[in-house]
Amino acid sequence: MWLFVFNSILLGVGLAMDAFSVSIANGLSEPRMRPLKSAAVAGTYSVFQFMMPMLGWLLVRTVVSWFGVIERFVPYIALILLLYIGIKMIVECLRGGEEETRRLTLGVLLVQGVATSIDALSVGFTIAAYELPMALLASLIIGAVTFAICSAGLWIGRRFGGIFKHAEAVGGVILIAIGIEIFVKNVFFG
Repeated sequence: MWLFVFNSILLGVGLAMDAFSVSIANGLSEPRMRPLKSAAVAGTYSVFQFMMPMLGWLLVRTVVSWFGVIERFVPYIALILLLYIGIKMIVECLRGGEEETRRLTLGVLLVQGVATSIDALSVGFTIAAYELPMALLASLIIGAVTFAICSAGLWIGRRFGGIFKHAEAVGGVILIAIGIEIFVKNVFFG
């Protein structure tokens, strides 16, 4: 059982790295983010990181052939979503818009949640051999690890966000880099 928990924690750390980077970018672009909002942001990422492996598990257990078709498009979807958000952040920063327009909205947060957790969908293949209770436990551990890591990322971003004049542009560049990294890793080395 301890090995299962340890492996689930390691899996959670690996899966949370994209969300961690996006959390830093969000903290950079909104250095005055309130603690409650930070918890909600980290919670959103953790919910997506919990749901995606479970969705993958369900798909593998029910419609494996259908999932194979979708899996090919995962890196493209992540790239498009993160490019869109990153470019939007850079443009808003360069325009010098009001700080209020740069705040993280629910829509942007949900898109980020999908984009950073979509690779966790394939984790359903690795946990497909588990019965439902163990798959749920593994996914809960992944979600909890993601919450902790993203909370740290938001704190780091907020801590240094007020220092940088163009922090939002830096955050946008980070999101674009994450999108490219996901794409290249999965298309060329996957």
